[in-house]
Amino acid sequence: MFLAGLTGGIGSGKTTVGSQFTLHGMELIDADAIAREVVLPGTEAWRKIVEHFGDSVLDEQGFVDRPALGGVVFADPAKRAVLNEITHPPVVAEIANRLELLQAFDGVVVLDVPLLVEAGVGRGYDAVVVVATRPETQVRRLVADRGMTEAEARARIAAQAPLEDKLAVATHVLWNEDTLEALEAAADRLAAELLALAREKVERETAEIPNN
Repeated sequence: MFLAGLTGGIGSGKTTVGSQFTLHGMELIDADAIAREVVLPGTEAWRKIVEHFGDSVLDEQGFVDRPALGGVVFADPAKRAVLNEITHPPVVAEIANRLELLQAFDGVVVLDVPLLVEAGVGRGYDAVVVVATRPETQVRRLVADRGMTEAEARARIAAQAPLEDKLAVATHVLWNEDTLEALEAAADRLAAELLALAREKVERETAEIPNN
């Protein structure tokens, strides 16, 4: 397995890059999607969220209303810490489970982790891809595409590690200040590079296996 971490700030285009990578046969583990799964109604994390934050963070069907919950926790670091304590353990456990199932995969496994830097780079990544965008571009996209106010957008951005910290751990950087098509093309080029690195890793590991 060649493990590539994928990260970027909210509104950076990281999800687009992850989707583009899958078109090249890469396996994608989406931590944000897992985070939604572990808080489905009836799960332990869901019960703890209701216990700590009340029914106001649920929608009419009883699912966690992510915008409503975000409005509560992103304005209060203490509440955000409580939410992280609730959701991070089951997310980490599920990621570990999926990585274990892919141990024999000899291609590229992309681990899409929005908070990769905040969580610490300690998973033994073979590469770390950062999708980079200027904060002002992030604000503009969040207001236009997600209906946030400028204040809400800036609060979400401020809750994540600054771009400089992400760039410091990157082995590959994709700047997304242009069109969607330009980002997809850049992702395609990087995919080819990562696949080549994965093949080199397989060849290197195969050569290291002693002949009986």
